[in-house]
Amino acid sequence: MGRKTIARFLMAAAVLSLPLTAQAQTNRRNQQTPGAAQPQARTPPAGGGSDMDFSQPDQPAPAEQPAQPETGIGGAGLQLDVPGGEVTAERHPFNEEIYAVQQISALRNHRLELTPTANFSLNDPFVSHTGFGLNANYWISNVLAVGLTVVFFQGLNAPSDVNLFVGRSTNLVVPINEYQVAAALNFSYVPLYGKFSMFSRYIFHWDLFVSAGVGIMRSRPITAIDPEIRTFGWNTNILFDASIGLRVFFTRSVGLTLELRNFVYPELLESTRTTNPNLPASQRLLERDASGNSNCAACRRNPNNWTGESSLTDNVMLSIGLTVFLPFSFSYHLPK
Repeated sequence: MGRKTIARFLMAAAVLSLPLTAQAQTNRRNQQTPGAAQPQARTPPAGGGSDMDFSQPDQPAPAEQPAQPETGIGGAGLQLDVPGGEVTAERHPFNEEIYAVQQISALRNHRLELTPTANFSLNDPFVSHTGFGLNANYWISNVLAVGLTVVFFQGLNAPSDVNLFVGRSTNLVVPINEYQVAAALNFSYVPLYGKFSMFSRYIFHWDLFVSAGVGIMRSRPITAIDPEIRTFGWNTNILFDASIGLRVFFTRSVGLTLELRNFVYPELLESTRTTNPNLPASQRLLERDASGNSNCAACRRNPNNWTGESSLTDNVMLSIGLTVFLPFSFSYHLPK
């Protein structure tokens, strides 16, 4: 067999195997995509031409996703199935901004504080001193202030039952005094401030302050030894005061103030003797001398015999007041 005969045989075998190869490729493609839609045969255009098609096959429609319940804040209520029926859960908006260090609720810097007060004495068992006053403070900074404290007592002083019972049971009289007015220039300082929760619902801001100053106290003895003869006028004494207090804010400008204040001053007491004890007994009860003079050393009507020694007095008082800061509005100045 020559070379030409072998070449002709191989060419004839290749031509015969072409249809079989095309049929095998079609079957393999069908096996890889079972159940897929078969492309429709296209009619060749009239007049001849190529039958090649470059269009994309039809895509299947996407499957519908199940509806998701609304979970956004502020939307409609969420329906919950519970035994006995459906319950709608209410949704409320909330502030997602949380500050690690929050600003002070009520600033005092460069504001005027006015506090009308009611004052009650605590440490005098023989006479009660009740007064109404006003505290006015101007805050130089947020913790330091200078101010004026004034308390009026006249007409509100009253001897206690203890003084009456002691006098009746022992036949002894205790010298007592009454106040007219107290006024002092004070400096205040706030060392502590914070906040607390009440009933797990309300939040109140508070501050603790101390103050001290100097002023005047007008007082006089209440006639107890010889009321038929003696009368006393008002005396003016130097006063030193110190206090500690707590301020609770209801709003940024209004609050309640509780204060414990101590007034320290020298007080002139009534003499427990009607005459000069250094005189002879025959002259101690004289009201006038032989010439009718009532200013003699032994005279009962001599005003020099009405008062005794001065005593350093501590008057501890509890003050309750309503605090108002002016102006009502303020703004924070933060560093750039």
